[in-house]
Parts: sequence; structure tokens; C-alpha cells
Amino acid sequence: MAQGVDVTTYQDQLRTLSEASVEHHFDAFVDIAWDDPAYAVDPQDPRWILPDVDPLGRTSWYRGLPRERQIEVGFYRQTNVVKVGLQFEQVLIAGLMMYCLDLPNGRAEFRYSTHEATEECHHTQMFQEFVNRTGLDVPGAHSLFRALGPFLPLAAKHLPFIFFVGVLGGEEPIDHVQKVMLRSGAPMHPLLERISQIHVAEEARHIGFAHQFLEHRAPRLNPLQRGLASVLTPVLMRVLCDAIVVPGPRAIRDMGIPREVAREVWWESAESRKFLRDMFGDVRMLAESTGLMNPVSRRVWRALGIAGRPNRFRSEPAPAAD
Repeated sequence: MAQGVDVTTYQDQLRTLSEASVEHHFDAFVDIAWDDPAYAVDPQDPRWILPDVDPLGRTSWYRGLPRERQIEVGFYRQTNVVKVGLQFEQVLIAGLMMYCLDLPNGRAEFRYSTHEATEECHHTQMFQEFVNRTGLDVPGAHSLFRALGPFLPLAAKHLPFIFFVGVLGGEEPIDHVQKVMLRSGAPMHPLLERISQIHVAEEARHIGFAHQFLEHRAPRLNPLQRGLASVLTPVLMRVLCDAIVVPGPRAIRDMGIPREVAREVWWESAESRKFLRDMFGDVRMLAESTGLMNPVSRRVWRALGIAGRPNRFRSEPAPAAD
């Protein structure tokens, strides 16, 4: 069983993260040149065409669309993904504040959590500003996520370990999708590229905090809590991934995606199933190191289609083939 880190080391790690937030942070309306002509949002810009690394973009259905429709669908899809990120971070901010509500004085988690909430507020501002400039009335996440969103932060106060597992369930898929796009070298609209770069840079700290929190807390769970957390971890990964990554019925209808194509993309084709598994290499590594991977939980990971080799280090690029 993992021993975790001692309290002093853990508090030092959080102080380091807090200092990094002071020294390296972004402001949504200072660090993005919104009115630069190069950042102008043109709905007919061919750079909205989805690249092959996008699960929808590599389907034969999408590649067979007329160029104008490829631009239209890609423009909507990329805007909707940004809206999803905004909605998840709104829930995350509320949860962080709920977690901090009763923290004892002197705890390093308070300072870092409020740094993170500040950064997430800037992310919501830049995400919404981008959506506003597209002129599209996108819904964002599935309606079920939006309905449950106001209640999810309550877990941060009463079940903080499970809450931070859920944080990874939302942050890891969004981070993975953005990194895949940025690493691909495919043409991106420069405004969306700048937003993605800022988000990935700061999410590295946010994801790091969730990992350190869970690594610190896992050895302190009793056997019943550890067993429950081991099973809930893959369940939360898959449920939150689907809520965030899979477009809701309205978005699918707005983009005109046939139902059979939607099923292929989320998650029936071999390529899409690999994409799904690749999102959680870091979380599988965390589960192994914290004692949350056991014979029962392994079966759950496998049954949910998200089992696979754990990453050897954080943010390790996914292999080209399994």
C-alpha cells in the first residue's frame, strides 16, 4: 500500500504551487489580445475544419461533407467544447469554495485552492468571451450535467476525497483533448490556440494539486473507504467524461450528426475507444500508486472501457497503438 507523503512535505508542495500561481498566471483580459485583427472570429474561416485528431473530424461522414459544412460543423463543435469547459469550471470553483469553508486556520490547502479558484475564474471569463464572439448559442454540456451541477460542490465539503477524484474526472479529459490538438500541429484559429495554451499551462498546476491531495489522503482512508473509492474512481472518470466530452442531444442535432455516426464517435469505433482509454493514463497511474487499483476495481475499469497501461509519468503522450 502506498505510504503517501508526510504532512510537512505535502504542505511544502502546496506552498510551491501557490508561489507558482503568483509568479506565473494569466489574466483573461490582459494576456489575450481580443481586438487584434488576427484574432477576429470569422465563421467562414477554414481553420475551423476539424483535424484528424478530433474523433468527429476523422470520421468518413465528416470528411465527406462539403467544405462549407465542414467549417460550419467544426466551428460549432469547437465553440461548444469551450462552453463545456466553462460550465465544468463553474462547478469546480463552487466546490473549491465549499471545501475551503471549514478548513482550519493555517492550512496550505486554503491558499492554493483560492489561487486555483482565481485562475479558474479567469478561464471562465476567457471561455465565455470566446463563445460570445462566435455569436453561436451553444448549450455546452449535456443537460443532465447542467441539472446536477449545483449539487456536485456539496461533495467537496462532505466527501473531499471523492470530490477531488471527480475533479480529475472532468479536468483530465478536457486537458487531454486540448493537448492532443496542440501537439498535432494541425491549423487552429489563433484565438482558440491562445486560449488553449493558457488553459493547459495553468491546468498543469490544478491537476497536480488534485493528484497531490489524493496521494496525501489515500493512505489515511480506512479499508472500507479505500474499497469504495477504488470502485468509484473509474465510475466517476467514465460518467464525467461522457457528461463533458460527449455532446448532448441538442448539440448533435444542431450539428446535424447522424445517430449512427454519433455512436461510432462516442465510443463504438476502435479509434474512439482508444481515444477514451488514452484520457486516463495519468489517473490509472495515480490509482496504482495510491492503492486504489485492486482486483475488483480493475474489473470496473475494464467494464467501463477505460482500462489500459498506466502512464509512466504525468502527461506522457499516448502510444500510437495499444
